[in-house]
Amino acid sequence: MPAAHCVEFSAALHVRVVRDALPQLAAGEVLVQSECSAISAGTELLAYRGQLPPDMALDDSIAALQRPVRYPLRYGYAAVGTVVACGSAVARDWEGRRVLAFHPHASHFIAQPQDLLPVPESISSAAAALLPNMETAVNLLHDGQPLLGERVAVFGQGVVGLLTTALLALVPLASLTTFDVLPERRAQALLFGATRSLDPQDAQLQHLDADLAYELSGNPAALDAALQATGAFGRVVVGSWYGQKTAPLNLGGRFHRARQTISSSQVSSISAQLSARWSKARRLQEAWRMCALVQPERLVTHRFALEDAPAAYRLLDKEPGAALQVLLTY
Repeated sequence: MPAAHCVEFSAALHVRVVRDALPQLAAGEVLVQSECSAISAGTELLAYRGQLPPDMALDDSIAALQRPVRYPLRYGYAAVGTVVACGSAVARDWEGRRVLAFHPHASHFIAQPQDLLPVPESISSAAAALLPNMETAVNLLHDGQPLLGERVAVFGQGVVGLLTTALLALVPLASLTTFDVLPERRAQALLFGATRSLDPQDAQLQHLDADLAYELSGNPAALDAALQATGAFGRVVVGSWYGQKTAPLNLGGRFHRARQTISSSQVSSISAQLSARWSKARRLQEAWRMCALVQPERLVTHRFALEDAPAAYRLLDKEPGAALQVLLTY
């Protein structure tokens, strides 16, 4: 068996690449050789910065991440590669398949076939690495339920924010206004279908009167701005995970009398309202379809070889305006 080279957070703000010996394949397992994996500039940077709540698992819905937040730790959930070996009980047609795995960054890893998603031939590997982000965007639309003719606002135009904007642009809305502090991302939002894209400090925010707003910036202070931009009886969907970051929320003003609604959206589960008709498999199928339509690989700005992973995290942490989506290559 080949050795695996893996990204490991040895402590907050410290990344190293370590070598692991892989065990022999069990009968029901396969060996995957990675081609690329996507770094999440949201949740994964919380892990890198040491901002994840220590009393929670890294992720309750991904088997490889169901462990406590404790250094050293390994993270990542978007690895694309090829099955290069199969255990004796695995059908031979798995060998040679290109697959996506919700697995931490590693050059090789062992998995069970039921935990792998075959990548459609029409989807590039870079686009496949962004499927988890696209599934999140699909889930955000399902939870927000935008209606024909509504005024919608999206705060935060990182990868998830831009993909959400692209999907919202497919709905016949009255307007789609996005907000981001970085001018490069505001320009990208217009390319992805936004009606207009503004700085969150823009005075127009106060008069937007949105029916629906999404807070996807990862900045807790942006939730107040989303409430300001939302009209009476409007709804705000929070897709950001703030980790240990907190910010005061002004609920003593118009929020109470305006009867606004704040709800959370998290891709690890499906809302009770939709679960009778929607399964994880059906939502993933829709995410693949949106990958083919939107071509999210357009958001990849940087590729780093695995051994240069520490530089990739430093770039995302220190220069957020310089990079949008970063891939590790193997």
